[in-house]
Amino acid sequence: MPVGFEDFVATETPRLLGLAYALAGNPHDAWDLVQESLVRVGVRWTRLDGQNPGGYARTTLVRLNVDRGRRTRREWLMTHVPDRPIRIEVHEELEPWLVAGLAELTPQQRAAVVLRVLADLDHQQIAEHLGCSPGTARSHLSRGLARMREHARAYAETRDS
Repeated sequence: MPVGFEDFVATETPRLLGLAYALAGNPHDAWDLVQESLVRVGVRWTRLDGQNPGGYARTTLVRLNVDRGRRTRREWLMTHVPDRPIRIEVHEELEPWLVAGLAELTPQQRAAVVLRVLADLDHQQIAEHLGCSPGTARSHLSRGLARMREHARAYAETRDS
């Protein structure tokens, strides 16, 4: 790979990890998403020359997360936990109520909310990342934000009680 990919990985990994953590809700899945995204960028690195590899990595990460959400609905849980925990360092912790609220969203809604709030993308850009029309992206974002507001209200009521 040409010089520059290593610098790209060093620069983008913390950003991608934050996005992935918000999407996946746990650091283990977040790290898997980041690694797979970086592998796919690495494979296409020479073809991405002069383009936006960071945008490609974020789009890939979001789509991998949507696929992961579909796949996990079909998977069975393990009967036992692995014998050793793996330490993954996340620089910015999310509030537990926020992680729980995001976990209740569909993968598309979660991606739309995270891309809007954390990445500050508009409807067109969210649609490009999700691979759908801007109207569908608006719908995912609207429904996701409404559910997050409900979750935030419920959290505030239990905290204040």
